[in-house]
Amino acid sequence: MALISIYQVLVRLFGNRCEAPVFNGSREANGVGKMSAFTPHVLKQIREMGFSHIWYTGLIEHARCTADLEYGLQGGNPRIIKGRAGSPYAITDYYDIDPDIAVSIPDRQAEFDDLVRRTHEAGLKMVIDFVPNHVARQYHSDVRPETDFGRNDHPEWHFSPLNDFYYTGEQLHLPECSGTRIDGVKAADYEENPAKVTGNDQFSAWPSVNDWYETVKLNYGVDYQNNRNCQFEPHPVVWQKMTDILCYWAARGVDAFRCDMAEMVPVEFWEFAIAEVKKKYPDIQFIAEIYGPAAYKDYIYRGGFDYLYDKVGLYDTLRGIICNGEPASNLTRCWQNLDGIDSHMLRFLENHDEQRIASRFFAGNPRKAIPAMIVAATLNQGAVMVYFGQEVGEPANGATGFSGDDGRTTIFDYYNVPQFQKWYNGGKADGALLNDGERELRDFYCRLLKLASSEPCFTEGRFYDLMWVNGGVDTSKVYAYLRHTDKEAMLVVVNFDHDNAKEFLLRIPEHAWNCIGMGVDGDASLTPVFGDALMLVLDIQHIANCGIRMQLKPDSGVVYMIDKI
Repeated sequence: MALISIYQVLVRLFGNRCEAPVFNGSREANGVGKMSAFTPHVLKQIREMGFSHIWYTGLIEHARCTADLEYGLQGGNPRIIKGRAGSPYAITDYYDIDPDIAVSIPDRQAEFDDLVRRTHEAGLKMVIDFVPNHVARQYHSDVRPETDFGRNDHPEWHFSPLNDFYYTGEQLHLPECSGTRIDGVKAADYEENPAKVTGNDQFSAWPSVNDWYETVKLNYGVDYQNNRNCQFEPHPVVWQKMTDILCYWAARGVDAFRCDMAEMVPVEFWEFAIAEVKKKYPDIQFIAEIYGPAAYKDYIYRGGFDYLYDKVGLYDTLRGIICNGEPASNLTRCWQNLDGIDSHMLRFLENHDEQRIASRFFAGNPRKAIPAMIVAATLNQGAVMVYFGQEVGEPANGATGFSGDDGRTTIFDYYNVPQFQKWYNGGKADGALLNDGERELRDFYCRLLKLASSEPCFTEGRFYDLMWVNGGVDTSKVYAYLRHTDKEAMLVVVNFDHDNAKEFLLRIPEHAWNCIGMGVDGDASLTPVFGDALMLVLDIQHIANCGIRMQLKPDSGVVYMIDKI
């Protein structure tokens, strides 16, 4: 399985040119990005950075407070919407495109089709979100109203496999603070009786402000309040409805689905749906947002997912090394715990849910993540992802509206991404406004991603951990491994120390030389293909017994191509 590299973008923010947005500002005050911002030139720059896929976040119509009355589009009730712009994960119509991101609202479907075409012409594959676990409380499809959820439900039943939703039996009581950030006043009341269960499985009619109160959970046939009793035969109606949605977007040219909170939906549904979609579209890919390692193999081998989030594992470990002084040797535990499914993992250091590396809540300096990014991109054959703005050190400073000052780029508000705007430069995508340090950081990402996505050692090669034989190295800060095919080998060495250079002898044992098919007779050349290092020519037996003298600067890494002479 070849390595894929994904560039995640939040469409609403990507092309927004507003330089001085106001807190909790309207669409008119703060501006909003459009699908048209992804011009052939911009997409070409993204492709040339080394990415194979682009994940367009926020394409599907979702709950928002903004109204477009001239087109018959009412604004949603602020009591059940988070932020003016709303969350892209509170879907109001699975079959429509969000009006905010269209230049011409009546032509938004055609604009989407043009975006698909431009994406493919740039040599990129298109990833969109599929949100299967929950919908917005005011869900209604204008495109296909006959598919609406709850039309034939029996709300008097708390659970039934015949219902699309779960019901609490009581009137909904929203948190008092919901909706109060819209123009600083309490929003209009919203009534729902009986209350539907929230997207995060809150089976009370009194959700808290920390619950997903703006969403309602879909019913896949699991009775959560009765020992999770499963009623899958015959298949609940939701199964076919959601499979039809996947096929609808696949038919329009979508190449992959990033499946939101996939683990909250039973694996039996995925076993059914992914198989059905792949019968018609065998090359389509599925990526699971999943946080329970115990379920990984089930979601791959039964569910049919191509990739899973490596969050509870590599991301948490890398962040712990960068921020909390955890030893670099913990990385060995990461791949060992995966027990052979490494090639199915999606590695990242940022996405829309996580804090920005450059924020004060994470590293405070984007360069501190350089060795971690090298590891994320080269550790194994899985996928790697970068969130737009990460490559130029976006810190996500300040509160924006519903989104507070928490180090995350808002997904709820009309706002901008200042560091990214400097690269985007009004659509020129030339980085002319970046300073030297920001250009250097972006160049690092470009060179790394191009290497990781083009070299056979990284796209299809095997992994060999060198730490077991290098106990004399400072394993709290240094990590080293080989990636190799039957024809070539690469050595990757990183230094996580923020303050100190590292000088040490690194052994590549005889066992490793035999694994990479070179043996221990003769000499080998080590040619640096990434990082600041000199070419080395050494006796292989000496490398196996005594080691290679390595020198690494703080927060750095080097990759060598190994050739036998």
